[in-house]
Amino acid sequence: MFDTLTEKLQSVFSRLRGRGRLSEQDINEALREVRLALLEADVSFRVVKEFVQRVKERALGQEVFESLTGAQTVVRIVHSELTSLLGGADARVSFAPKPPTVIMLCGLQGSGKTTTCGKLANWMRKQGRHPLLVACDIYRPAARRQLQVLGEQLKTPVFVGDEDAAPPDTAAAAVRHAAKNGLDVVIVDTAGRLHIDDAMMAELEQMKAQVGPHETLLVVDAMTGQDSVTFAAHFHERLNVSGFILTKMDGDARGGAALSIRNVTGVPVKFVGLGEKLDSLEAFHPDRMASRILGMGDVISLIEKAEEAFDQKQKVEMERKLRESRYDLNDFLDHLQQVRRMGPLEQVLGMIPGLGNMRDVRVDEGQVARQEAIIRSMTPAERTDPSVLNGNRKRRIAVGCGQSVQEINQFLHQFDQMRQMVRQMMGAQGGARKGKPRLRLPVHH
Repeated sequence: MFDTLTEKLQSVFSRLRGRGRLSEQDINEALREVRLALLEADVSFRVVKEFVQRVKERALGQEVFESLTGAQTVVRIVHSELTSLLGGADARVSFAPKPPTVIMLCGLQGSGKTTTCGKLANWMRKQGRHPLLVACDIYRPAARRQLQVLGEQLKTPVFVGDEDAAPPDTAAAAVRHAAKNGLDVVIVDTAGRLHIDDAMMAELEQMKAQVGPHETLLVVDAMTGQDSVTFAAHFHERLNVSGFILTKMDGDARGGAALSIRNVTGVPVKFVGLGEKLDSLEAFHPDRMASRILGMGDVISLIEKAEEAFDQKQKVEMERKLRESRYDLNDFLDHLQQVRRMGPLEQVLGMIPGLGNMRDVRVDEGQVARQEAIIRSMTPAERTDPSVLNGNRKRRIAVGCGQSVQEINQFLHQFDQMRQMVRQMMGAQGGARKGKPRLRLPVHH
């Protein structure tokens, strides 16, 4: 997401930082490159023109020329204007004062709408809500079955209704069902089409009039670029949508739709989909997204993901085992699984300031999977005490995980080095806290 744009902007600002005090010519040259970078990222020409003009007006003021760090000031201005372009303040879901809250999802076929219904239900469950999924797509084959499968995975109820009922009637019956059964969020999956047509829009208008949704969210495929902005504007004219969900953001290195859609339609982006898994939906934060685009990372989102993925009791127990030299391969496997629950490792690293340009930092997800396979091919006793691994045991493990004995030896060596390094770091911290050297106990392998 935004890889290409991030790389180009970082290159521009890197050159600015090497020039000391900035001249008007320096700023004009930099903004010309910023304009080209945004256009190449498939951002609307009108949006780019207005954005660059606003940055230029602020950058050519005395604020930059009086500063000893003019380049940093320009970056701060660009960050501020990017945040404004993406919507400024966070746009949150509007929950009904009296449940249930009704959320209607609409969009073109192929935008990932049904899967997004499941992701949104999962997000709601994490917020302490009790959602009901409603299958109102009676036209696409197996659409209702797909929603039922998602509901089973999430342990979330799915309302299908009468087979012959019209979608607006099914939606209305689902709202009544939710009210009776204490379900406080109703997520309606509507039918999509390959293009915008009057019949589809009329059905959506009828459904909206019948159930009165508190949120009408349009699911937009970010990879369609400016085409998505065009059809989003058409949908908004007919349905008065309250927000957008941008899907497949992890597959678009340009990100032009995210930068254009708010400015063109006046409607905020409320969620972004960053992967295929049901937990890969994030609330959209304009300031955090601006930081990611500029390669500044996103520490707040990283902390939120870590708090969600790591169990507090497990963290305390893990720290205690590290201090007592009892951290074994069972603990390492648990740790790997918790880290992977935070999402794709490249996305996680991209949230760390300074690692935003992922072209310079690549993570081999396959290597992590191979390490898991090695550990899972061991017996419980071998995981607890790897020192028992002789040649015969290693050959058995190699057969079990499909790797060579050499690769197993390399992994065990890396694990031992990691364990010693962490122990030394924790020992140094303990000594600094107590103000005296810390006695290190001998380690038996």
